[in-house]
Amino acid sequence: MIRSAAFAATLALASFTATGAFAQGKVTVVTSFSKDVTDPIKGAFEKTNPGITLDVQNRNTNAGVKYLDETKSNPQVDLFWASAPDAFEVLKGKGLLQKYTPKAEGIPAKIGAYPINDPDGFYFGFAASGYGIMWNTRYQQANDLPEPKEWGDLATAPYYDHVAIASPARSGTTHLTIETILQGEGWDKGWATIKNMAGNFQTITERSFGVPEAVNSGQVGYGIVIDFFAFSAQGSGFPVKFVYPTVTTVVPANVGIVANAPNTKNAQAFVDFLLSPAGQEVLLEPSIRRLPVNPAVYAKAPEGYPNPFKDPRFASMTLFDVDKSGARTDVVDTLFDQLISFQLDNLKGVTKSIHEVEGKLAKKDNPQARALIKEARDLIAAMPVAEADASSEAIRGAFTGSKEKGARQAELEQKWATFAKENYAKAKAKVDEAAKLAN
Repeated sequence: MIRSAAFAATLALASFTATGAFAQGKVTVVTSFSKDVTDPIKGAFEKTNPGITLDVQNRNTNAGVKYLDETKSNPQVDLFWASAPDAFEVLKGKGLLQKYTPKAEGIPAKIGAYPINDPDGFYFGFAASGYGIMWNTRYQQANDLPEPKEWGDLATAPYYDHVAIASPARSGTTHLTIETILQGEGWDKGWATIKNMAGNFQTITERSFGVPEAVNSGQVGYGIVIDFFAFSAQGSGFPVKFVYPTVTTVVPANVGIVANAPNTKNAQAFVDFLLSPAGQEVLLEPSIRRLPVNPAVYAKAPEGYPNPFKDPRFASMTLFDVDKSGARTDVVDTLFDQLISFQLDNLKGVTKSIHEVEGKLAKKDNPQARALIKEARDLIAAMPVAEADASSEAIRGAFTGSKEKGARQAELEQKWATFAKENYAKAKAKVDEAAKLAN
């Protein structure tokens, strides 16, 4: 009898393993979200699904995409969970996500003008996000600074050395912000706006949450952020405000199940939880404060909470073109680094001089000096790449990561860095000449 029982137990154990039932105790997610976001959702999910543990692995969006690609022959994770819709398009295009039909009800097809879910069923929006400016009101008042309304406001003299942003090459949400400005204002005007703002940057952080942390603590006054950073800071009692500029967008933050995931059923359970009323309500917690995709959940939102399904501002926001963004992601991020991140001191130097001369010209005008300042601004705004070329195979093909393309990428980076350095130097010379005339 003992031998028979042992044999039966062994047989059951083999069956348990073969059917993957052991895997039902775990589901692994790669995400760019901070613990402030993931911890409450993890707790609520595990409470709703007793016996299943959510294993959260934090990587920035670009690193997460790369990791899934590198492990595709033997997937180590079950879910990808991030804000950037273009990253999900990349994963979908590489066959790294699997289809699923969530059980959720009451979620509309669009938020603003943007589809909430992938029409082919490879990833799903669970929250909405917009992009804008947050600031510390105590910092603002202490430094007697104005409240911004538009991106261009951050390019004006009062904001010099008071603004922070994360690097778009290391932050998917910042990439979306940059891309939104480029799509909303156009390539040339958009880059001019971005570089004019950059001349006032105090810092460029490595991760997106470094910006709200700096604003919350008062290390810097203003930050270019995704909206929930500001809303969660407000919910936690920090003295901050937030504004959506006219040129912005609202897009869904998404979750997708990895192709050949080791724990597919548990991954499906997590997606269903996120989209359920219980999962959507967790988004309203003070440490998260994201915009749910289920309109009914807003009935439980705190007073003054933005509602993209009723607020007319969201209907008029820029319709984000995910295909355009995806086709030039590496090019845009590299241009930002070569023209701004790695040239920040030079850009700030010439920007400060422009502010000083324009201040003098406001008191005593000099047409010749103003003409020189315009020439300087045109030199700063100039781009080494036209919009049509940015998504061309000739340029974006250099960023595929293959060995044969490596030299081409390095060549382009050096070319763009030299372009920026020379143009900023020429602009500084123009401003110095204008300064003599303005004295």
